[in-house]
Order: sequence, then C-alpha cells, then structure tokens
Amino acid sequence: MSEEAAPISVESDGVGLSGEQSGEGTPIVLLHGLTATRRYVVMGSRTLQRSGHRVIAYDARAHGRSDPAPSPDAYGYEQLSRDLEAVLNAAGVQSAVLAGASMGAHTAVQFALRHPERVTALALITPAFDPSAPREDTEFARWDALERGLREGGVEGFVRAYDLAAVPERWRETIATVLRQRLSAHEHLDALADAIHAVSRSRPFESLEQLAEIDAPTLVVASRDEADPGHPLAVGERYAQAIAGARLVVEDAGPPAQSPIAWQGGALSRLLSGLAADGST
Repeated sequence: MSEEAAPISVESDGVGLSGEQSGEGTPIVLLHGLTATRRYVVMGSRTLQRSGHRVIAYDARAHGRSDPAPSPDAYGYEQLSRDLEAVLNAAGVQSAVLAGASMGAHTAVQFALRHPERVTALALITPAFDPSAPREDTEFARWDALERGLREGGVEGFVRAYDLAAVPERWRETIATVLRQRLSAHEHLDALADAIHAVSRSRPFESLEQLAEIDAPTLVVASRDEADPGHPLAVGERYAQAIAGARLVVEDAGPPAQSPIAWQGGALSRLLSGLAADGST
C-alpha cells in the first residue's frame, strides 16, 4: 500500500462511516475529538506512513462525511466504541495502536477496557473526561452554548459561542481559523449539534480506578491550561497516574509559552511511532 490514502466505507449499526487508510506496517487508528474530523489528530502529517505504519482514520458518526445516527441520542460512547470495533473488523485488523484526541481518547479508553486483546498500545491525547467531576447542568453550559450556536448560526454561530476572548491572544486567531476550517468540513450540522449534546453527557467509564485495568503501553499527551483550558492538564495527569507504566508528555512551560504538542502533527506522530514500537515488543 502506498502513502496515498485509499477511501474506506464502513457500516456500523446502520450508520455509514467515512474513512481512509494508507501506509503499511503496524496499524494505528486515529480517533478525533468532538466537532473535529479525521484530519484533526495528526493534522495531516504523513510522518506515520513514512515511518512504516498503516494509518486508519475515520470520521465519527455525524462528523465530516459520516452519516448521522438514527436518533439524536445515539452518539454516546457505547455507540462510538461499537463504531471503532466495526472499523477494525472491516479493515481486517485484529489489534492496533489506538490514538485518540479528547472524545477519541475517551472512546479508546472504553474500547480498551472492553476489548483489551485488540489494543496493542494506547495514546490518549488531551483527555478531558473526569468521572469524579459533578454532573450538574452548569457543567454542560459551555457545550450547550456551542450546540445552540451551531443550530442557530451554523459555523459562525459556533465560533461566536466558543468564547475566543478566554483564549490567550497569541493563539486566538489560529484557533478561530481552525474552528472555521473544521466546522466547514461537516456535512450534517444539525446532527453534529445532536452529537455535541449527547457526547458531552455520556460517560466512557465510571471511575479513574478502572484505568488500572489497562495493561497496554500507554502514552498520555496533555496540554497546559493557558493554551487549552477545555482539556485540563490535571485530568491528563490523573490518567497517567492511574494507568500503570503510562508516560505523560506535556509541552515545556514558558516563557515563552510553547504551542501544545497536540497541535503539532509531526511531533505527535513521532511520539505515536515510538509508542507503536513499544507495543510491538
């Protein structure tokens, strides 16, 4: 297989998932975050393919070119985990390195807890779910604002609801540009709004103690709160502490402030390639 991407189409519980695969070698499955697409894990970098890996990436249900779910509430982590299983089965992959960002990280954790034999290694990029956090309406206010902004104003409504004023000025323009680019890649904005509502309220696992059951080599890539307060560094630290042998990677502290590793496709890909080597030994 060449470095050029070949399209893949997978059906999971009646939902058509759009994806692609390229490269040869140890399979690495990329799982993107909520409101992103398959491009926004390694940001289009081809480093993994050039390093001898088979890369499989797909758009989650209602994201990118994938179909909406059959009902507005069918976007929880149970469904997302089954979608991942369907992708692996369709690709003929028994076990793979799972590299997930945010929602993708939480999906990978649930899958690893349910199907440990199918996980060669695990990369959890900017996890944000904290099972010990209170589950109150105020916790969902930010997500509800984004959902409402998307329904009422489309891409620009979402960007307005994002509250860019809370982002450090040096990254504000970059984040606004990326938001517009990735939101414009979705074919089903109303369904994406349904996904925002359902995913933000779904629980991929019930306690941090469950993470101790994971025995695959694990890398946790966290970001400092100045750049990415929506994915708290403290949560990444807790994941790394709970998973035996997990390695935590964070960008250097400033000044000057460093761009998060999770935003650097090439640097992140090199970390994933090293993790894949750990998983194969």
